[in-house]
Formats: sequence, structure tokens, C-alpha cells
Amino acid sequence: MAIDKVREYFKSYGIEDRIREFSVSSATVALAAQALGCGPERIAKTLSFLVQEEPVLIVAAGDVKIDNSKYKKQFGTKAKMLSPEQVSEMTGHEIGGVCPFGVNEGVKVYLDESLKRFETVFPACGSSNSAIELTIPEMEKYAKEEGWVDVCRLIV
Repeated sequence: MAIDKVREYFKSYGIEDRIREFSVSSATVALAAQALGCGPERIAKTLSFLVQEEPVLIVAAGDVKIDNSKYKKQFGTKAKMLSPEQVSEMTGHEIGGVCPFGVNEGVKVYLDESLKRFETVFPACGSSNSAIELTIPEMEKYAKEEGWVDVCRLIV
């Protein structure tokens, strides 16, 4: 189970006890915000894409969506999300629990600028009923990101 993989990953940093598991689903931004009692914008959703046949994860604030022109400028191609089967196979996590922690080898992780508005955010932890609260510097450290990107816009 992917949450066990994430728990093991965080154990190497001594923060596995910070993972929160819920008796309700946190598989969507709205459900995660409800489970955590916070605004949806503070949910750090992880979006899965295919760039030149390689998996790429973009972690963004819960109140944004991909801006196709910004994405194309950043990655040189149209945004193509992974299929549900590809998500599990390529990232090591199932939809609803995709996160940048404990991912399969070769997965590139980027953090979207939309996260920088917050002191802390809540990414999932490999299951559809888990999350962890992290500061932005902690997100950078634990996500082992390739860098920051600006590929989103606010949902209106």
C-alpha cells in the first residue's frame, strides 16, 4: 500500500508520526479540506502528467488549475495528464492519494508558485484518506523537487 511506502519514506526523516489518517475520504481537494478543517486553497494537490514519455508531478494549491499556455511554455508540449492506469504504474500511487513522496524512480516533481502564498500546506500521503502538514521549505526538502514552476492560474 502506498501510504506504507510514504510512511517509510518519512521515517527516514523522523516525521512519519506527522501523517494524519482520516476515517473519511480526502481523495479530492474539497474532501481533504473538509477532513482537515481548512480552506481548499491550502490543499497541495499533486497533478500527474506525461512529458516526453516521462512522468512529471506538479504540486499546486487547491484553488488553481493548469494554465495550458504557461504549461506549454515551461515544458515545450501540451499538458497531457496520465491515465488512471498510468498514474498507479508510473508514480507508485493511486488516484486520490498521489503525492510527491516515495514516488517511483524517474518521476520528476515540480512545485507550482501557487503554493508560496501559504506558511503551510497539506499534501496527501499515498492514500485517499491521509495528509501531512508541511511548511513550504519542508515541501521543497521532502518532495525532492526539480524546481519551482509557474504553470497554474486561479480557478474562477
